[in-house]
Amino acid sequence: MIFSLSDRTQYNSLTDAIYLNQASLGLTGQPSVSAMHAYLDDIGRHGNMNLTDAQEVALFAPLRKNAAALMNCPPEQLAIMSSAGEMLSQLPYLFNVPAGSKFLSVSTDFPAITRPWIAYAETHDIALQFVDEQVGVDLTDTLIEAIDESTAVVAVSYVQFSTGTRSDVYRLREATRKVGAYLVVDVTQAAGAVPIDAKGWEADIVVSSGYKWLGGQGGIGLAVVAPVFLKKTPPAPGWMGAPDPFDMQATKLPLANDARRFTQSTMSYMTMAGLTVSLGELLTMGAGNIEAHAQSLARLLDEKLKGTDWAPFRSTDDKAASAHIISLGNPAGNVENTLLKIRNANIVCGSRNRRIRVSIAHFNDENDIQTFVKILQQG
Repeated sequence: MIFSLSDRTQYNSLTDAIYLNQASLGLTGQPSVSAMHAYLDDIGRHGNMNLTDAQEVALFAPLRKNAAALMNCPPEQLAIMSSAGEMLSQLPYLFNVPAGSKFLSVSTDFPAITRPWIAYAETHDIALQFVDEQVGVDLTDTLIEAIDESTAVVAVSYVQFSTGTRSDVYRLREATRKVGAYLVVDVTQAAGAVPIDAKGWEADIVVSSGYKWLGGQGGIGLAVVAPVFLKKTPPAPGWMGAPDPFDMQATKLPLANDARRFTQSTMSYMTMAGLTVSLGELLTMGAGNIEAHAQSLARLLDEKLKGTDWAPFRSTDDKAASAHIISLGNPAGNVENTLLKIRNANIVCGSRNRRIRVSIAHFNDENDIQTFVKILQQG
């Protein structure tokens, strides 16, 4: 029997349903919920009665410490923002790539990565190239083959949201470095589920939303910023990016000497309180253990699907496969009808690109997979 890695009783949603949808809006555990309630009840609802200016600035420190440990980066490189998109939308102007150069990404990647560059190309002389992900073809190889001397930026999700395909960031960094291109990696569909090595990757920017496997809610994003950008002025600077945010000088632009300069303004401090707790729990469990747990359940799912018409986009033994996101297709089946059966059985999962997406978390167990497979075996 494969038991859950975490305490399922901390997720009261699991008393009503089987949850295999962490890749969309993830469940939030009770310790994190309690921390958010405590902030709102004791501090947030009272304005500044229980929160001085200095205490407001200090709210960021515990999250920065935990997030830096999870991302494997120095705390001074960790920016806290209101969303991952807040950083992604600034990158065309932060990088300021040469005219005639090329932006490279994946045609089915998450739009928050690509749309800022599509908009930028409307008024700037840059080319956009999108490679297609194909079954049986290594996506990292496809990206590297498309990199040439004109490539200025490569932006990709570490794990693709619709297929679970994982890119080899070390190889991408080697390839981009040869042509002097920037590398942007979005780990939103990976952070909290697998180890993240921002320090070893040496990407220019690594971003993540603060929910899904991280166990938080909306309103917080994280970014690991390469040292070279810690001396540059953010394209969209805010008042909170100053060394002392409450030293408000409207005629000057003081900036912190680290990634704090990218923090724009007041954000969801309630979410910040909960995310700090959930990241602490993830660090205690260990990313390697969380990944191994998902691998055990993914192998079970693969074994139980043998003999059916359902097959994963990438087999479990594919080096580019992720155990925590499994995209299932059935050429003979009706995905929407099957999803309806799944939902009627109180199982929550997702669908992307006409395939069923199963996302596994540390609170899932063998019974979750067995029950899910029984529905698929019905057709």
